[in-house]
Amino acid sequence: MSSDSARFTGSIPEHYDRILGPIIFADYAADIARRAAAFVPPRVLETAAGTGIVTRRLRDALPAGTRLTATDLNPPMLDFARQKFKPGEQVEFQPADATELPFADASFDAVVCQFGVMFYPDKAKSYREVHRVLAPGGRYFFNVWDSHRYNPFAHIADGVVQRLFPVDPPQFYKVPFSCHQIDPIKEAVIEAGFADIDVSIIRLEREIPDMDQFAHGIVYGNPLADQVRARGGEPELVVQTVVEELRRAFGSNPGRMPLQAIVYSAGKP
Repeated sequence: MSSDSARFTGSIPEHYDRILGPIIFADYAADIARRAAAFVPPRVLETAAGTGIVTRRLRDALPAGTRLTATDLNPPMLDFARQKFKPGEQVEFQPADATELPFADASFDAVVCQFGVMFYPDKAKSYREVHRVLAPGGRYFFNVWDSHRYNPFAHIADGVVQRLFPVDPPQFYKVPFSCHQIDPIKEAVIEAGFADIDVSIIRLEREIPDMDQFAHGIVYGNPLADQVRARGGEPELVVQTVVEELRRAFGSNPGRMPLQAIVYSAGKP
């Protein structure tokens, strides 16, 4: 995965976890961890684990003896995730590309992925890899963001950089919201060998305690700031413009905004 939209390094993990995590990721992490834990799998793999937002909830929800392995393409994200666990909590962290998993066939009984599939350059291959490492009867739980229409904070961020950089604008806020069409994903998952596919649409309304801080996370909690700098721009100008747009759309502190994601569960026969 070589796209600059998938490089979460430097100070990104801290901004991602501290600012964006509680607002846009935490509730969906609790949801997907609950779904996976209800399946009671003895061996669980998490791909695109990031800063461990889902990993922490999985470890809390799964029985103590469950083997939990968390992977991510970016070692700095995993370094941040490790800080959330005490010695002996039975979580293994390993850098890994989700399209080339370094595990033997049938190594796991469940695979969990929160908001990672959108970044995979070869999504079909990633589905096949999950199918390969799952044991028969295992399940794959993953979620993706719905479109900008249902996640207006992303529409605002993308619109700001389109206006500020009319020539070659940063593309980050298109990538995470590019997998909102359900049927193509279902067909690709079926083609990879999965069956018994369940799809849920989860809509939330979240409070934004501090608009300035949230705008900071929107710019610095992902590769957008680096994409702006690469074009000779100033990330703080983007932050200021995003703050203004957020306040107009969602109100002053605290503001409220909608979020919407699509959750998939698929079984390996």
